[in-house]
This record gives sequence, structure tokens and C-alpha cells, in this order.
Amino acid sequence: MNDDLRGAAIRVERPAKTLRELALDKVREAIVNGYFRPGHRLVERDLCAQLGVSRTIVREVLRHLESEGLVANLPNKGPIVALLDHGEAKQIYEIRGALEGMAARLCAEQGNPAIADALDKSLQDIRNSYRDKDMPGVLAHTSSFYQTLFSMVDRHVAWGIVNLLTVRINHLRSMTIKTENRGVQGPAQMARIVDAIRRGDGPGAYQAAMDHVASASAIAEAVLSGQQSVG
Repeated sequence: MNDDLRGAAIRVERPAKTLRELALDKVREAIVNGYFRPGHRLVERDLCAQLGVSRTIVREVLRHLESEGLVANLPNKGPIVALLDHGEAKQIYEIRGALEGMAARLCAEQGNPAIADALDKSLQDIRNSYRDKDMPGVLAHTSSFYQTLFSMVDRHVAWGIVNLLTVRINHLRSMTIKTENRGVQGPAQMARIVDAIRRGDGPGAYQAAMDHVASASAIAEAVLSGQQSVG
């Protein structure tokens, strides 16, 4: 074996993500999935112990999550999981409705059966995740459904806008998907979007997308009102 091959055999592969990125993913996931609830204090010392990383990394993670709107830094209290705000939630759902409705209409107007087939695949994955009580799976496959909706009609700028809000959307979605009967109602509403796209019904696809977002918005408002009452 020559020197080059011997060197390759023992080379340490660079991890796909840095320790900071891995810690960021873990804390973000813990917030979105409800392990850390809104208002929960995020104590640096405790996070260092839980994550097994340095305080420097924890501080960088908290700063990043603050920029995403998941963490708030309160005077004399320090970082907490941000409390979801009614006004902000309403705006997020308004943006979702406008952009998702547009994308659904454009998909229907394409008259391409492959679009509905791809969306049906994501929808089945969503149903399976609900069945298995795999809430992270529901979130991941729902994001995939909407990415398909935008990418199939080459609306990458619109998807970029939605994607910038994905963390906050998933924070809200993590609450709405756990409400009673949402595992049935949500996929049924999304199926109406796919059916309209398959029929080539642009206005119907637009309305189905808007109805789905309006339903999610109403559920989020009720959940946020309940949390405010408890608080």
C-alpha cells in the first residue's frame, strides 16, 4: 500500500455539521417540539450540562435562536423561550395564506399529474406520521409538502420567504397538530388542495389552501388564548 492510500485509511472525516450547528439543531428542536415551553428559562449552565458543550457554544446558540424569534432575552431574567404573540401569529398565517394559495392555484393551472402525485406522497407520509404519533415527522413531511407546492411551479423566491418563517411556522404548527382531531382534519384539508390541483381547478386549489390556513390560524389563536389565560 502506498503512502497516499495509507493516509486515506486513517483520515478523520470532517463531520457534516459543527458542534455549534448540532447544538443549535437540538435546542431549536426542543423548543419547536415543546420540550422547552414558551416562557421557560434557558439557563446557560443547565444547557451546557444537557448538551455537553461549552458555555461559548450555548451563548452563540441562544443568540441565533433570538434572531429567529424563538428566544427572548429579558432584562434581569435572561433568555427564555419566546412567548408566542397573537399579532405575530396572525401575520404569519396571512403571509402563508397569500403565498400558499398562489402556489396551489399555479400548480393546478400547470395541468401536470406529477405535481399531484408528489403532493400525495408527502400527504401519505404526513398521515403515517400522525398514525405513529411521530410529531417531528408530521412537521418534516408538512414542510416537504409545501416545498413541493412551490418548487413545482418554480416559485423559489416565494418559497424562500416562507422558508425564512419556517421556524416560527413550525413553532405554531407544533401546537396546532397536537389539538384534538387535527390528525384527521388537517390531512383532509390538504387532500382537498391536492384534489383541486389534480382536476386543474385553479380557483378551487386557491380556496382550499386558504381554508386550510384559516383553520390552522383559528386553532392557533385558541391555543394561544388558552396559554394566556393559564399564564
